[in-house]
Amino acid sequence: MSGRSEDGVKIGYFLSSEEYTPAQLIEQARMAEDAGFDGLWISDHFHPWNDEQGQSAFVWSTIGAVSQVCELPVTTAVTCPTVRIHPAVIAQAAATSAVLLNGRFRLGIGTGEALNEHVLGSVWPTVDVRLEMLEEAVEIMRRLWTEEGFVSHHGKHYTVDTARIYTRPDEPLPIYMSGFGPEATDVAARIADGYITTSPDAELLGRFRANGGSDKPAQAGFKVSYAPTEAEGVEQAHRIWGNSGLPGELAQVLPSPRHFEQASQLVTKEATAKSVTCGPKADDHVDAFTPYVEAGFDEIYVANMGPHSVDMMNLYRTEVLPELRRRHP
Repeated sequence: MSGRSEDGVKIGYFLSSEEYTPAQLIEQARMAEDAGFDGLWISDHFHPWNDEQGQSAFVWSTIGAVSQVCELPVTTAVTCPTVRIHPAVIAQAAATSAVLLNGRFRLGIGTGEALNEHVLGSVWPTVDVRLEMLEEAVEIMRRLWTEEGFVSHHGKHYTVDTARIYTRPDEPLPIYMSGFGPEATDVAARIADGYITTSPDAELLGRFRANGGSDKPAQAGFKVSYAPTEAEGVEQAHRIWGNSGLPGELAQVLPSPRHFEQASQLVTKEATAKSVTCGPKADDHVDAFTPYVEAGFDEIYVANMGPHSVDMMNLYRTEVLPELRRRHP
């Protein structure tokens, strides 16, 4: 585990549940620790964004397996504890994960996407209602992690009847919340222990810190497309993750992978090439972190697109991570 940073910006690896099988994710987690990454993100989806990605395993099973092969901290990026799964059940799943990881677990939460949350037939709420639901969910989870005895809750959106989580860590779990707009960022600053986003938006990060998050950690993540050539990297990024180029709130409201496939036809390969770091050059990969470092994020997580995970890990172990730690000690 050489190369692990003790101070400065933490560099983590982002496990993509939508693209890789559970066995591949477990192996990537082991490789990430060997390469010297500082932590792991893992996505929590019911569906992939499109059929080309082709996977979407139950994240809590994968986290349990990851806990047995490496000792890196794990953050879900992100779990929606409001519609598809009741917050009391998420509280139990997260508590078990924290026990398995010996306290090295952060529950990353967000208001979710219709893509994953509509599957039980629930109406997809408006964003203000989703934020209201999320705040109530956080209250329930924290009570279940901290209170002795049984918990009952009769709120606007949820009911909990004499519930108690028996297997839980010694310390309450940190909750990090995603914020992709001003309203969600303000709620995150007020109720969460940390901030999560996928954009190097210094304005939103400053808003988070100014409204109650000044002493709370901020995480960000992005994807690269390692390949032997830049052209191959662009091709695989565009084919597998063209949805990443969709603007606005589309990612939150489209209900199925086929809708994302249709919308992604509007994203050109040229746009993908401009927005994604593609290919084998270490300097390009190092430079991809610069906007996030300059924005002021404490932890930055990188995911790889496509089949070249082993070669990507080797590049990061030997060149990218050492250079990042030289530049940002």
